[in-house]
Amino acid sequence: MHGEDDQIVPFGSSVPRAVEHLKNGTLKTYAGYPHGMLTTHADVLNPDLLAFIES
Repeated sequence: MHGEDDQIVPFGSSVPRAVEHLKNGTLKTYAGYPHGMLTTHADVLNPDLLAFIES
């Protein structure tokens, strides 16, 4: 999970490479979401996170 408007950990410079290092890595991005998206958009992210855990 990564916000595409993250100013702390810029998407293009870190996220794609990080996912490549995970054996079964998957990436879900959120357009316009900031670094603190788990706090500011919990209503959207919590169901997505739960669905991932249950899968």
